[in-house]
Amino acid sequence: MQVLLIASAFNSLTQRVHAELRDHGHRVAVELAVPGASMTRAVDRHQPDLVIAPMLRTAIPKEIWSARTCLIVHPGPVGDRGPSSLDRAVQEGRTRWGVTVLQAVEEMDAGDVWATVECAVPPVAKSDLYRGEMADAALEAVLLAVERFASGTYAPQPQLTGHARPYLRQEHRRIDWETDSTERVLSVLRAADSQPGVRDELLGGEWYLHGGHPEARLRGRPGELLATRAGALCRATTDGAVWIPELRARRVPGEPAPLKLPATVALGDLLRPPYLPRPLPEHPAPPSGAATGRDRTWSQTDYREEGGAGFLTFSFPGGAMSTERCRRLLDAYRTACSRPTSVLVIGGGRDFFSNGIHLGVIEAAADPAEESWANINAMDDLVEAVLNTTDRLVVAALGGNAAAGGAMLALAADEVWCRSGVVLNPHYRLMGLYGSEYWTYTLPRRVGAAAATRLTRDALPVSAAAALRIGLADRTVACAPAAFADVTARLAARLAGSPGAQARIAAKKARRESDEAIRPLASYRETELARMRETFFDPQAPYHALRRAFVRKESPEATPAHLARFHGGSPWHGEGASHGDGASHGDGPSHGDGPSNGDGPEAGPLPQPGVTGLGVHDQAPGPPTC
Repeated sequence: MQVLLIASAFNSLTQRVHAELRDHGHRVAVELAVPGASMTRAVDRHQPDLVIAPMLRTAIPKEIWSARTCLIVHPGPVGDRGPSSLDRAVQEGRTRWGVTVLQAVEEMDAGDVWATVECAVPPVAKSDLYRGEMADAALEAVLLAVERFASGTYAPQPQLTGHARPYLRQEHRRIDWETDSTERVLSVLRAADSQPGVRDELLGGEWYLHGGHPEARLRGRPGELLATRAGALCRATTDGAVWIPELRARRVPGEPAPLKLPATVALGDLLRPPYLPRPLPEHPAPPSGAATGRDRTWSQTDYREEGGAGFLTFSFPGGAMSTERCRRLLDAYRTACSRPTSVLVIGGGRDFFSNGIHLGVIEAAADPAEESWANINAMDDLVEAVLNTTDRLVVAALGGNAAAGGAMLALAADEVWCRSGVVLNPHYRLMGLYGSEYWTYTLPRRVGAAAATRLTRDALPVSAAAALRIGLADRTVACAPAAFADVTARLAARLAGSPGAQARIAAKKARRESDEAIRPLASYRETELARMRETFFDPQAPYHALRRAFVRKESPEATPAHLARFHGGSPWHGEGASHGDGASHGDGPSHGDGPSNGDGPEAGPLPQPGVTGLGVHDQAPGPPTC
């Protein structure tokens, strides 16, 4: 079928629906509901068999839904209606929730039900839940609804109950630091972590708080700022404290939209006298694995060992890796490599693996070009360290999505394991960049030159299943987001104890030496960075306008041409490639198994400002990352 997706942004769920419908053989196009664009004319132009709205903030016009079937993906169970469904589920502490695919009608969320799927609600942030359990449920429901529609025999079921609940406004998200417990504060922060944030007073100004993590060791007067850690603020509650990773200033009328930034970057000089009696102490995280149970605390990186394997986990809001975060992770990586293990797993968390450089921090810098340059070099240093690790096997474990330089960071590992719900965006051009992170070495080596060119040129999301077929991934793990860490731990321990592990390490070392003799890694880096430097330091380069529009959430003027075309079906069937030593690693639920030593494929033509998707990553919920 020809399926048209109508969405307010090409966010993570829309990307996943796009990729998986293509995997199922459908032809898929996207139209963004942008200001000034006619949804009706777009549908008339496409003439789709079916319209699906994975994430839509506006109503579909009657002239569309009265003429053809339009399916709305609602993040709530049958009977739930309203714009803040998921926010309420998290803030109210629900343990079960669901996704319902409804037929569009006059009344919002009141149409007949084509499919509904329940899911667990673990105690995580809304955006994490949205990309995890909710996305899994949504895909199951969408695929079932599409199958039922295609049959031509299914009659959707009317809703017998239901009432619309109003938008969850800031007055319903308010934190009372004098009386609220840590649990209450966390529920409010988690329900608004990416958007819209929780409005609060801090150091004499109004700020939106984004994200929250528990802290059981530090104590203080309720509401007091206690410490900083890795860019986050620790603030006391009545019975403990919470870490707040990011802040956003309140918007001033007539001014550009403020940026969501690491808390200490956002506050800047406000964290020093005379605004505070004394600077807040930097409170490092305890040694890896030391804080558990009642001593729980938060850290962006952690390390543990199990069964001959080491596990370096990391989690950055929105997957954005600033210069500082890259350097901190590189230090942790080097420490992990000093341990006597034969397998090192990097990643393994349930949300974003990485989305590359931090566009928000870059935009906020006094000199964005210099910060861009520092950030890409810090990313390259990290990727180089992974590529030059020849005394053990390195596994990139992707429990969540990866894009741009973050996807290339994963490809530096010997094996890439993806949870089955992961979406990859291994390209840069939608941000006007050529790219670095040694992608001209690793991407063609894995998928072959032709597929590398297609991936970077087409700039479309790739499902985990498609990544497996073409060699971007070596294993997919079909499990719930909460189970991914345990499953990868068992697989890594099995790999470390396998009879062939040492032979594979020796073969890896020999191959790295052979590749280095043909063309040094430094040459790839020099060529890539020459292109990046030219872009960064050219004030007229599209990258600057695209970056600014992305982090300030400016709406595009039109749907990007590469999304508005129909793509499909199953574009990667038959385009697989064996990579590395050609081994097949077959003890996961499903598994897959062309070197190239040239400069690698061109990234394709650069987009023009105002006509790009800006939704390479999330927009709703949508962190400023790339």
